[in-house]
Amino acid sequence: MREILFVKPIFKTMIWGGNRLRTDFNYDIPGDNVGECWAISAHPSGDCEIKAGTYKGETLSRLWTNHPELFGNRKEKAFPLLIKIIDAKKDLSIQVHPDDAYADKYQPGSFGKTECWYVLDCDENTEIVIGHNAKDKKELVRMIDEKRWKELIRVKPIKKGDFFQITPGTVHAIKAGTMLLETQQSSDITFRLYDYDRLDNGKPRQLHIKESIDVISCPHRDVVIDPKITGWEGGTITELINDKHYTVQKIDIDGTMAMEQDKDFMNVSVIDGEGEIDNIKIAKGDHFIIPFGYGQFSLTGKMSLIRSFIDNRA
Repeated sequence: MREILFVKPIFKTMIWGGNRLRTDFNYDIPGDNVGECWAISAHPSGDCEIKAGTYKGETLSRLWTNHPELFGNRKEKAFPLLIKIIDAKKDLSIQVHPDDAYADKYQPGSFGKTECWYVLDCDENTEIVIGHNAKDKKELVRMIDEKRWKELIRVKPIKKGDFFQITPGTVHAIKAGTMLLETQQSSDITFRLYDYDRLDNGKPRQLHIKESIDVISCPHRDVVIDPKITGWEGGTITELINDKHYTVQKIDIDGTMAMEQDKDFMNVSVIDGEGEIDNIKIAKGDHFIIPFGYGQFSLTGKMSLIRSFIDNRA
């Protein structure tokens, strides 16, 4: 199919959200505490619509069901990836996600949640939480019971352009002052381990201590990120991660790059600058899917994009 699927984002209000999705991306957001832009999603909690063309007004979930040829006739029960932009004005809860097996038992039919973060911007001296210091489950339970959060949690500094892979079982939290693009399995299962005793509408938010302990990996092991940069005429492609759930690449263009869509589908987000794809204007904040069989395409301009696809056959 020679038609690009431009997607209309969905916005989520969060107690920790801000307004940078308006100020940085020029989105029309519904308030000043919007934490998430679900940029490409077919999840029931946020099912994006196609903005224009043959399938204008169709949801991505319906396209997946009714036009599987657009996605290489993959066999997953639902569109497998979810792309977000997250604006953390305040700290997110300390949390953990399950793998596919635990997720299916907890919420039958659900994917687990492997995810990765590309830091779009952050305040000076911003940190994130990744990992914990318990040597085994027994020590983990004891530290949680005794609320020794500062001792338990691992915190590390971040800067713009950093990339992190968050595997199921990893204790993690995005902290205040961070804006990032998240590529993840299409799952909305999050187990909150600790939420700083905050109140939402006068009540503490629900915690999931048992489930968190069930799925937290002990001891914690960081995923080593080894970006691979390839020079192209007109720019560079940096492969950030190649995982069984997704491959994520950053594309930097200054000129014209000719490329091939040889995957089942490609998700693309413009994170900076502006230009064109096959003579269609695109700019920061645009998100689209290049469908199966599209073939060669051309990117022109001065811009940066994040591209994701699945490198295996379901």
